[in-house]
Amino acid sequence: MKVGRITLSDRAHGGVYEDRSGPEIERVVAELFAEPIEFVRILLPDEEEPIAAALRRLADQGECALAITTGGTGPAPRDVTPEATRQVLHKELPGFGEIMRSLSYARVPTAILSRATAGIRGRCLIINLPGRPSAVRECLSLLGPAIAECLDHIRGFRPRLREQKEGG
Repeated sequence: MKVGRITLSDRAHGGVYEDRSGPEIERVVAELFAEPIEFVRILLPDEEEPIAAALRRLADQGECALAITTGGTGPAPRDVTPEATRQVLHKELPGFGEIMRSLSYARVPTAILSRATAGIRGRCLIINLPGRPSAVRECLSLLGPAIAECLDHIRGFRPRLREQKEGG
């Protein structure tokens, strides 16, 4: 299964600090799915057009079943990931963002500031995640069954889920 992951961060792109959220996406996806996974890694600044172009490339030419973004989902002026995502989607799936906000709110009341969304472009499921590694793990861990079901609908392929351990 081919998975694109895009980290959106001006500072990580500029070398101010290391990207930790992108590698966390890879760890969680590998824990969720029993399928062999090939990752396509992209690191970009918070700019709408390059984000949209990267999502198009992953879905259209990259043949990714899944494209996951991390970062740029908050209310700050440079947070433009949801706008870039909506620009390329054929169908929006707002339930992904709704469940992430709802379940995260119990632990982090500011989770309601997230504007993360998800949707489909062609045969690719695109999901926005928050930018913190702990939030990536918390949110993505919830989504395995929904991701598998969606991929079955849009690709005719249902990735096998690993058995989840208690508490994780």
